[in-house]
This record gives sequence, structure tokens and C-alpha cells, in this order.
Amino acid sequence: MSVEAPFRSQVTVTGMTCHHCVTSVTEEISEIDGVDAVEVSLDSGAVTVLADREITRPEIEAAVAEAGYALAD
Repeated sequence: MSVEAPFRSQVTVTGMTCHHCVTSVTEEISEIDGVDAVEVSLDSGAVTVLADREITRPEIEAAVAEAGYALAD
């Protein structure tokens, strides 16, 4: 990921099984105000969010839920 952003958040998403899942999660998180880039790993479920402001876990959780998935504890 080549985007430079002052804030980085990392979470793990459960339930993703295909590239469509990755696309859905990426699109929903990208819609959060201030998000510059999202990187999602299908294999591990790891999601990295780069933003120009602090993105809270509840914001990410809501976006992931909108895509039909959940965050790992």
C-alpha cells in the first residue's frame, strides 16, 4: 500500500470466503469519511485502514456489518 496517511487501524474480519467478500468489505470501509485506503487479506482476514483522521473500531465494525461480516474479538 503506497498511500501515506497519518492514521492506521488494523482489525480482523471473520466470515470472508471469496474475493467478492473482500470487495464488499473494502467498499463499505472506504465509504467512511476520512478513509484514504483499505487493504484486505482474504487468507488471514486482516484489514488495514489508512485515514487522515482516527477511525474508531465501532465505525469500522458498522461498515463491516453493512457488508455482512463481523470483526474478530
